[in-house]
Amino acid sequence: ALAGQLADKFEKSRQIRWIKLAEIGIMTLAVISFVLGAPYLLIAVLFLMGTQSAFFGPVKYALLPQNLDEKELIPGNAFVEAGTFIAILIGTLGAGIIASSENAKYLAAFCVVLFALLGYLSSRFIPFSAAGAPNLTFRWQPYKQTKHTLSICKSDRVVFQCIMAISWFWFLGAAYLTQFPNFTKVYLNGTESAVSFLLALFSIGIALGSLLCNWISNHRIEVGIVPIGALGITIFGYLMATSIPSDLPQFETFKEFISFQGYWPLFFYLLMIGASGGLFIVPLYALMQHRAKETERAQVIAGLNIFNSFFMVGSAVLGIVCLSVLEMTIPQLFALLAALNFLVTVHLFMQVPIFVVRFIVWMLTHT
Repeated sequence: ALAGQLADKFEKSRQIRWIKLAEIGIMTLAVISFVLGAPYLLIAVLFLMGTQSAFFGPVKYALLPQNLDEKELIPGNAFVEAGTFIAILIGTLGAGIIASSENAKYLAAFCVVLFALLGYLSSRFIPFSAAGAPNLTFRWQPYKQTKHTLSICKSDRVVFQCIMAISWFWFLGAAYLTQFPNFTKVYLNGTESAVSFLLALFSIGIALGSLLCNWISNHRIEVGIVPIGALGITIFGYLMATSIPSDLPQFETFKEFISFQGYWPLFFYLLMIGASGGLFIVPLYALMQHRAKETERAQVIAGLNIFNSFFMVGSAVLGIVCLSVLEMTIPQLFALLAALNFLVTVHLFMQVPIFVVRFIVWMLTHT
């Protein structure tokens, strides 16, 4: 919440450069942690990276509407989402390669500082972006400011419903990504390489869906695409959960795993879950940025980050309850997520009927 205040009060490009400088400092601390083998210091670094991200998010998303006109807002968000998930993919795969090397801790230490430096150099090219509310009074009152930020989010019904829908997407994403390793090893007889492959399919799917959203909407903020993405997540999520072959061989190599034709429908469904997710969130991000007041835009995004955190913790709790307490299988959990997504989608459309109206209009004009 404090990050949202700062992002609205001060010029944004300079803020990002300061945030990226802080990242270099945090990564230097990470180098010391790696070299000394200090796990508690690494946990502190992880906390600081979370804090740094909390300050970066509101500035990043509030900056887009200032530098892009309305027709550029959808492609702008599409590139941000595609870039985010491709970066997550490359980072995850790269971390696996680094961890398996002989000098892992030194190589990891070098890479994190290198990427932090590259991030700062990139930030030097961000154009000047004036403060949205330069007269805002900054108060160091975390609890009161969080309460105030959440009240700003709720002041516009459509913006609040966008926030809830985006947070629900992160709920689903966290649930899938957390369970992929065990799902692949236990139910698909896959190895670490197979886990990375499924993660790649999911991430590439979101990137493709984000870019596809820009093409389908013809650069306009078209909320009629949101129901398509929502239904896609439900349909392909359920199909993936129920498409696991009953008789599975043991795979000696990764090539055998991806060559097994019984898995090809599952791979396709997973890719389409990601693509549907991209179609779902890009219009929501653009609509939220467009509808939020310029003087409160960064605070709205800070509020979104708070809700995202709550929903992702809730996702972890659901996984614990379903898998440990109720003793469900991971495919059953995936089927439950698909069913829950359908219910949430129906509720969202009842709350914001314009999504359904725009969907019908979009279908009629494209048929």
